[in-house]
Amino acid sequence: MRVTVFGIGYVGLVQAAVLAEVGHDVVCVDVDSDKVERLKQGIIPIYEPGLESLVRQNYEAGRLSFTTDAASGVLHGEVQFIAVGTPPDEDGSADLQYVLGVAETIARYMDGHRILIDKSTVPVGTADKVRERVAAVLAQRGCEDFGFDVVSNPEFLKEGSAVADCMRPDRIVIGTDNRDSEEVMRELYAPFNRNHEKIIVMDVRSAELTKYAANCMLATKISFMNEMANLAEELDADIEMVRQGIGSDPRIGYHFIYAGAGYGGSCFPKDIQALIRTADSIDFDAKLLKAVEARNEQQKTILFRKINRHFGSDLAGKTFALWGLSFKPNTDDMREAPSRVLMEALWQAGAKVQAYDPEAMEEAQRLYGNRDDLLLCGTKEAALKGAEALVIVTEWQAFKAPDFDFIKQQLRQPVIFDGRNLFEPRRMARKGIVYCSIGR
Repeated sequence: MRVTVFGIGYVGLVQAAVLAEVGHDVVCVDVDSDKVERLKQGIIPIYEPGLESLVRQNYEAGRLSFTTDAASGVLHGEVQFIAVGTPPDEDGSADLQYVLGVAETIARYMDGHRILIDKSTVPVGTADKVRERVAAVLAQRGCEDFGFDVVSNPEFLKEGSAVADCMRPDRIVIGTDNRDSEEVMRELYAPFNRNHEKIIVMDVRSAELTKYAANCMLATKISFMNEMANLAEELDADIEMVRQGIGSDPRIGYHFIYAGAGYGGSCFPKDIQALIRTADSIDFDAKLLKAVEARNEQQKTILFRKINRHFGSDLAGKTFALWGLSFKPNTDDMREAPSRVLMEALWQAGAKVQAYDPEAMEEAQRLYGNRDDLLLCGTKEAALKGAEALVIVTEWQAFKAPDFDFIKQQLRQPVIFDGRNLFEPRRMARKGIVYCSIGR
């Protein structure tokens, strides 16, 4: 099948590469000419395990191509994915200017029937706006007889495992009431639907809400566990024991019930805010969503508060080793990352940071540039030298079994602030390390 994907950011690039891998002929369109040229050279703009080889192999095989020519992209495929960004507006609502801009572009150049697929995370009612925009442009062209449909097909990718999630999806949600479009979508996704039925067809508005509801549910679980962790500390209980106790209940399960320093990334914070704004727009008070957001914002400050309390609010001139900059492992994404909240609070207090992350060093350099109070180190060991204490913010695999004797030798004080509960407190005590974790 001939497919066009508008937007070669995180979602669009992964989806395009995976569709090409199973044999579809995919053209990717983006306005960023530098990104397009780099992709033609096999240079991937994001870190995602398995993506680089997938893109290169399918580009070399001719099943995947990249262009800035929107007209050729529109003419290429009957199926047109819209996978551009929906950044938060000033009030937190999703900014649809790029989605509607692509819709207008497709309408301007289409020469016959097209199916527009909203892959971007968009508020309920966006398909209606896309449909109106396309119809208006076609009317201007005098091409009202060109048929088209707008389908909602939300993505459920996790950064760090996006390729696997796309190749072996848990479910494929298709929002349409058009039987012909449904059949086209079933053909498109047939290679991913062989073992058992994964396709769930529903109306467009329900599909649009499904994406937000899924992310908000997961964010709620995280904020709930962080609230329990804070309560556990006050009650002298251990949140890790509580986690095992409740996770063993199959109605709850073990996924997304780890206490920590708060969630970040490109999805949860943005989607919580967007759904709250949607609720506000219809005069619905989304009390639970607002509480989830508030708890998470407060949780991102917990490591700084623990550090400040331990050192008696005297942080000026002190240096702290920081392990982990990305918002989660297996990505270089620092959007809304707890590490940023912590570093900026430390700098405000007059402290310095020596940081290491396996993948996010270039992103940290891009975000913060050169500054006297930030040293980006080449190894996790180098970040320790002469630091007052170690702070762990991201649960990278490389941080889970360190040489504790070496850590003690390098630090000025044997102190670890662990925002991800990687170690056992009694073991740390036996090693003579002051261990400050979350909810323990």
